[in-house]
Amino acid sequence: MKTYLVGGAVRDRLLGLPVKDRDYVVVGATPQALRDRGFRAVGKDFPVFLHPQTHEEYALARTERKTGRGYHAFEFDTAPHVTLEEDLRRRDLTINAIAEDDDGALVDPFHGAADLQDKILRHVSPAFAEDPVRVLRVARFAARYASRGFRIADETLELMRHMVADGEVDHLVPERVWAELRKALAEPTPSAFVTSLRACGALARVLPQVDALYGVPQRAEFHPEIDTGVHTGMVLDAAATLAPGDALIGWCALTHDLGKALTPADELPAHRGHEERGVEPLRALAAQLKVPTEFTALAELVCRLHLLAHRALELRPGTVLELFEKLDAFRKPDRVRQFLLACEADKRGRLGREHEPYPSAAYLARLFDAAREPKAAALAAPGLSGIELGAALRRARLAAITAARGTAQSDDGAD
Repeated sequence: MKTYLVGGAVRDRLLGLPVKDRDYVVVGATPQALRDRGFRAVGKDFPVFLHPQTHEEYALARTERKTGRGYHAFEFDTAPHVTLEEDLRRRDLTINAIAEDDDGALVDPFHGAADLQDKILRHVSPAFAEDPVRVLRVARFAARYASRGFRIADETLELMRHMVADGEVDHLVPERVWAELRKALAEPTPSAFVTSLRACGALARVLPQVDALYGVPQRAEFHPEIDTGVHTGMVLDAAATLAPGDALIGWCALTHDLGKALTPADELPAHRGHEERGVEPLRALAAQLKVPTEFTALAELVCRLHLLAHRALELRPGTVLELFEKLDAFRKPDRVRQFLLACEADKRGRLGREHEPYPSAAYLARLFDAAREPKAAALAAPGLSGIELGAALRRARLAAITAARGTAQSDDGAD
């Protein structure tokens, strides 16, 4: 029995990145042999075991044989005769098919180390085409490493196109699409996930509402990049900069302008009413992917209200208070920060305007702090009913916003 460190731990070490998780492959063993050594079985589809002390994952070397459509249709062979090279051959990308033995020597039959050096995302073998999830995974790795100069190999992109044309991607289940999308939204360059899927034709299959944005023009004075799809990608990357690793803000960035794909042709390049028009496709996409409720709720608010944030310094105190109420911010105060991050990403996601100031964020944050100061308990008086108390609290909040507004405008104007 021999054990090798494999996959991401080897890849990240070679890239000089912190190693977060260590996975191992075991060659020449049986499930019983591992159980006899105190390992605990956890795998459902094939034998994976947890080390009795470190609790790290150890998987028996295996081969796969496709038996039907989709990513569940596989048979696995984990017999002791399966070699390390056979196990590595079934992996998705060469950079993930590198092993390291106990002495630190690399086992790299598919030249993954060279592809790391050349910054290439390349599939290991034709078996790549048997699993449609790999189309999403390659796009996600593009989102992770695009800032380091990585690109998808031409032959891998061509194979991904064939998988889309053959209908393999149509068998992806919503939960798996969302799992990969959610991870991609937390990567440094999430736009690369979208553009990679679009390059192979998969975007129209898995995120059709997003694909529809490409080719839709916007007014050049507001959007020098013109194309709404390009703008969406820029907003995604701005969100990743403003809120690193935050998939919730990324989801809001991805979906904030879906209504622009539905603008009547005779109104282009203007997009009057796109905020409300975008709610229906957003809900459809969220339902299609089974997106968590909190993601859908905040994304709808960003979709509907982002233009109000952009005009914050022009808003009357009553409109500002209504904005906070629509956000349900007094019960969920963190929503103001999240909402403003998404709105700032929208404003910065424009050609040549990535570093422009966004005074609306600090301004609205100050007004919200002021609006939170009045407390119901301090306003309560004998005989004051619930409705009357609520009205008194609202008047106090409005007064606090009005008082803070002048100071905040002066401060932001001086910056």
